[in-house]
Amino acid sequence: MNLLALLALAVVCLASDVQRPLELAANPSTKYVVAHFIVGNTDPYTLDDWKQDIFLAASKGIDAFSLNVGSDPWQPARVADAYSAAKMQGSFKLFLSFDMSAMKCDAEDAAAPLRTYIDTYRKHPNQLLFNGKPLVSTFAGQNCLFGTGDLNSAWNTAIKANREPIHFIPAFFVDPATFRDLPVMDGIFQWNSAWPMGNYDITFGPDSSYLSNLGGRSYMAGVSPWFFTHYGPDTWNKNWIYRGDNFLLAKRWELLIQNRNSVSIAQIMTWNDFGESHYVGPIHGAQPNSQAWVNGFDHQGWLDLVLYYSQAFKTGKYPAITKDRIFLWGRLYPASADPPPGADHVGRPDHWQWTSDKVWAVVLLISPATVTLKCGSSTSTAALPAGLGKMQLSLVSNCAVSAAVARKNATVLSLVPSGFGFSKTPPTYNFNAFVAASP
Repeated sequence: MNLLALLALAVVCLASDVQRPLELAANPSTKYVVAHFIVGNTDPYTLDDWKQDIFLAASKGIDAFSLNVGSDPWQPARVADAYSAAKMQGSFKLFLSFDMSAMKCDAEDAAAPLRTYIDTYRKHPNQLLFNGKPLVSTFAGQNCLFGTGDLNSAWNTAIKANREPIHFIPAFFVDPATFRDLPVMDGIFQWNSAWPMGNYDITFGPDSSYLSNLGGRSYMAGVSPWFFTHYGPDTWNKNWIYRGDNFLLAKRWELLIQNRNSVSIAQIMTWNDFGESHYVGPIHGAQPNSQAWVNGFDHQGWLDLVLYYSQAFKTGKYPAITKDRIFLWGRLYPASADPPPGADHVGRPDHWQWTSDKVWAVVLLISPATVTLKCGSSTSTAALPAGLGKMQLSLVSNCAVSAAVARKNATVLSLVPSGFGFSKTPPTYNFNAFVAASP
């Protein structure tokens, strides 16, 4: 919807969504929070780079990285550094996720690199074990036959038959009704559970369809804050968004916490996939030609929100709030606006109509307070109770975003993020999120 003409200079009405305490189920087994890590973006990484990422992730409630490995000849050396850095940290774990969109799997010998990876790290002290076995995953792989006749035989021959046990949880894009024909899987990772696949809010429906066909096997669910990719036909030909509106990151976590009895692992998507804009880690390494929409859009403001929710997912109890916090995110340009002619040959992304021009705010309060969001003439104010609350603010004119928490008519917390300015004249079609958090 184009709000610019309809709502210019209007004061936005109160809009708030207060999270009430959730009824949490008992914890039947150990829960893990992991983050998907694109090794393909680490060509210039040193051991210190890995240490930086691993120590940061561990401090934010993340237990492990799922190392997305491809076919580049330099990637085994980066994986070796990752395991070395994890050992230096101590408790942080890693596991392999074979990117089968990049690795060969059309012949029997194509499985050799997979087996080499598994055998190299299965006994490593920082290898993530699930049910006492090394955890192994994939991105895709549902079309891999490794020279055999069917999918189940292919993967069994490739990484399981006559070998030490592993716990195999791939992200196969297959009809859940076929899970019964895939006993090679010890579980499934539902990659597209992290975002709504249409113009609607996130639900647990896609998870339920997988769970009802798994027969009690392990379930790994995705959780993600955003999705925007902007490659033209001259490169990867990917130019679309998924709907990140209406507090996607927060509401997805709340769904996983409500259904935690059914979810073994929550996988954050991602730590560093800059090309699809759903990174939560620092911007460093090698970008996949995504600088145009990534540079200047740091997402680390989401990490403390990840910490809050991951503790609830793993323990079954929301952590106590000991400090007022404000988390803000949103796009910097109207969804319907065009850049100058010739500035962006890729064009406006598909599904652009699925997003509204708004700031999304999650607030953690130690006691009841009045919270105000402002951007130019738009203002939203709400009296929120202690705990986690949600607010939104429509963006209608060129303005700078700010937020404040007040008690007894005195401001106790103010956030005016540098760079968080809404502009009606975008330089390019950039639908990435700008993220900010109070200290």
